[in-house]
Amino acid sequence: AWEDEPPPPPQTITGRVDIIRDLQSDSLLSRTLYIYLPPGYATKKSKRYPVLYMHDGQALFDASQIGQEWKMDETAERLITNGKIEPLIIVGIGNTPNRISEYTPTSQRLGGMGKSAKNADDEKIKMGGKGGLYADFILHKVKPLIDKSYRTRPQREWTALGGSSLGGLITLYIGLEHPDVFSELLVVSPSVWWDERFILQKVEALSKSTHQQIWLDIGTLEGEEAVENVELLYDKLLQKGWDQSDIKLVIEKDAGHNERAWAKRVPGMLRFLFADK
Repeated sequence: AWEDEPPPPPQTITGRVDIIRDLQSDSLLSRTLYIYLPPGYATKKSKRYPVLYMHDGQALFDASQIGQEWKMDETAERLITNGKIEPLIIVGIGNTPNRISEYTPTSQRLGGMGKSAKNADDEKIKMGGKGGLYADFILHKVKPLIDKSYRTRPQREWTALGGSSLGGLITLYIGLEHPDVFSELLVVSPSVWWDERFILQKVEALSKSTHQQIWLDIGTLEGEEAVENVELLYDKLLQKGWDQSDIKLVIEKDAGHNERAWAKRVPGMLRFLFADK
């Protein structure tokens, strides 16, 4: 009938995905965790697993959440079953309405108003800058919970972090701030443009390479400037001492800025990080 509500879209989860709802934070909004567990997790009681932590967790495994997904569960299941990558745990950290603030390491002015504003109004025309608090939440709340609740390999060499867009930006920022925690980074379609390309300044300020493995990518349909920014970021990392074997640069032809585009690159991402351990 005309006023009937359409049925909700079906879940598209493959394999086992545990969900922890309403995880509290002292300084940020609560959120949901989505934990993908690999084939054999329930039966191989003594086996421990590397962990990939991902931002925008509701977009990883289930298209019913936002209409698109990364298909990380389907891809991981296939690659693990076929022996292409080692079994791993993937933790999707759900975002909140404060996504922009949480995924940005600095604040920036909203366009068109900044220089004429008085001090009293200055904060009203800025956005972002809670990336440090979000990093603390991952380090001191999420990771300890996962390490306690699941059979992880908690050491640096078995721990990775990843995300796209602003999630790619905050991944690189947190990774460079905490190379003792994360040895591998998925920096997908990163928002290098944020705050006058602050992340480039962050890389330039490094004394040397942190010797992390980095997947760095962009799609050509994301814009010429976005591609140039990623290429510049790649060059600056090499200048700081990263070896080309430690950074995988992918410039995907005719790929846009969306989950469908990122899903097509997930097999390469997982094989780059987890194929050879």
